[in-house]
Parts: sequence; C-alpha cells; structure tokens
Amino acid sequence: MTGTPLRVGLVGYGLAGSVFHAPLIAATEGLVLDTVVTSNPERQQQARAKFPDVRLAAGPDELFDRAGELDLIVVASPNKTHVPLATTALRAGLPVVVDKPVAGTAAEARELAALAEERGLLLSVFQNRRWDNDFLTLRKLLSEGELGDVWRFESRFERWRPKPKGGWRESGDPAEIGGLLYDLGSHVVDQALVLFGPAAAVYAESDIRRPGAETDDDTFIAITHTSGVRSHLYVSATTAQLGPRFRVLGSAAGYVKYGLDPQEAALREGHRPGPGWGAEPESLWGRVGSGESPVTGGGRPEPTLPGDYPAYYAAVAKALLEGAPNPVTALEAAAALDVLEAARRSAREKVTVTL
Repeated sequence: MTGTPLRVGLVGYGLAGSVFHAPLIAATEGLVLDTVVTSNPERQQQARAKFPDVRLAAGPDELFDRAGELDLIVVASPNKTHVPLATTALRAGLPVVVDKPVAGTAAEARELAALAEERGLLLSVFQNRRWDNDFLTLRKLLSEGELGDVWRFESRFERWRPKPKGGWRESGDPAEIGGLLYDLGSHVVDQALVLFGPAAAVYAESDIRRPGAETDDDTFIAITHTSGVRSHLYVSATTAQLGPRFRVLGSAAGYVKYGLDPQEAALREGHRPGPGWGAEPESLWGRVGSGESPVTGGGRPEPTLPGDYPAYYAAVAKALLEGAPNPVTALEAAAALDVLEAARRSAREKVTVTL
C-alpha cells in the first residue's frame, strides 16, 4: 500500500488496547496509531513510552471533538461501552473496529450493523482467534478433506485461576457484560460458526465455582449446527488439568492439538510482529490419525501453520483503502451473540434452545 497512512484513534489502553490493538495497529502498513484514549496516568505514560509520537486523550469526547483528524476508531474499552462508543463514532462519520463482544445482545449488534450500512462505513469486530495457529491449521485440514466428514468438534479455552482477579470482567453486574461466556465464549463460538456454519440448537451448563466469584467461571456450550456437526465448547478458569485445545473427530481421521497459540504471550512480553512471527516448535504440533491416542504416539504430526494476528488489521486497512471485504462483520458477530444468548438461557432454564 502506498500514500498517507490512515490515522487511528484507539479508545482504551487496558489489556486489549495495550497488548493487542496498539502493537498490531503500529505494525500494519497503511495504518498509524495517532491517538490513545485513557484517563489513567500510568497507562498514558506506558503508551507514550512505547509509541513516542502518539497523541493522548483523557476521554472519548476529546477524541470525537477532532473526528475530522482521524480515519478509524478502535474501541477497546470495557464491554459496556462498546455500543455507545461505536454508535458515536459511526454518527461522526468514522469507520470502527470494536473488540469482542461487539455488544451485549444480538439485537444491538444488528442495530450497529444497520447504522454502519446506512452511513456507508466499515464496522468490523476484532475476532483475532480466527488467526490462531491451530485454527488456521484446522481450516487447512478441512479444506483438504483430511478428516473426512466432521462429526464432532471439541474446543477448549481453559485456564487454572483458582482465585478471582476482580475487575469488570468478573463483575456480577449484568451491565458490565462480564463472565467467561461472553469473554472466552465469544472466541470459541465464533470459531465454531466459521468452521461449521449456523447453529440450529444450543444447550449449555454454566457455573460459578470459585469462592468470591460473581459471574460464570466454568461454562460448557453444545451447538448442533445445521450442517449436522456437533460442537462441544468449554471455557473455564477452574481447570486444574487442561484438555486439548482442539479435538476434531471425522469419518476418516481426527485432529488433536494441545496448547495455546503463542501470539498473545509474545505480545504480552512486548514482542512485535516480524520474521518468524506466530511460529511454534515441532514439539507442540498436533497429530492427525485414527484408532489410537496421540498421547501414545498415534497419528502423524501435523505442522502447525504460523498464527497471524497482523492479518486482521492488514485486512481492515485493505478494506478501507481498496474496498476489500470486511474481515469480520457485525452480522457475523450477531450470529455468535445469538448463540451466547441462547446458551445463557439454556443454562438458566435447563433447556435446549432452538434457533
């Protein structure tokens, strides 16, 4: 890409803003991190230390007062602010990237999508886990027919955090849109829908396990897809022994993969995308085979494709500069929210919800 880069205003410099969005924006050709919005003095100092040329704003109003100086707004603030900030940005004539979940309900997501379409503006949702190494590898296996017809997809995003960390993500206030169902659940549901298509029915179990916890910290979601595939999805902060990240069972073979994509850890350590980004050692490759456990050597090692979070913002830049497709639409996010809302109802009422 050539020409003047698009100027990006980033709202929020907590975990999402500082670890994911700011470094990825800065690494993307065609984009420049222009302004970071945070009222926290320590976070302001951190942003200025990492990005010396960045401008700072104490609040969103200060950013929107000079909307004409910006080309893209990225909303990486707490979940409850996503809809109002995205709405303000779109009404100001600015394209928007919103961290997941884009909204608390599918109806709100569709309202945002309609507003963006009415204004002729990009509204994209940051679903970075579509560019995880294991997800990219599984998509390759499926496209090549290596597994035959997939019957069951198991996906786990599990952690061992026996003591709550506190903060809005673990708040019991429904207005905060906290809990693992909407946090990690947004990732695993989105991946399942991308891989195997729309959901026909949803069943869920959701618990608060840890003393002092206020919202769900151990949740299971079962999706029956219209394609016939069944997805079993686990998100938990209470898993003392972690299961495989993926176990995918088909008519010809299965694929089992342990361990998390290394990109988040690299970003947390301050690394920036460059040569060798997203690669993992052979010892962590998954295995493809049938009839025997991968733990005892069953199947063949399957080279893991490098993870590629930078591809998301590269696609956003290309969409804005060249009219290329939106990498993750709000309507896709709304479909995932349909499933999350159904899961919450299923767990509460102990029923299977038909979509």
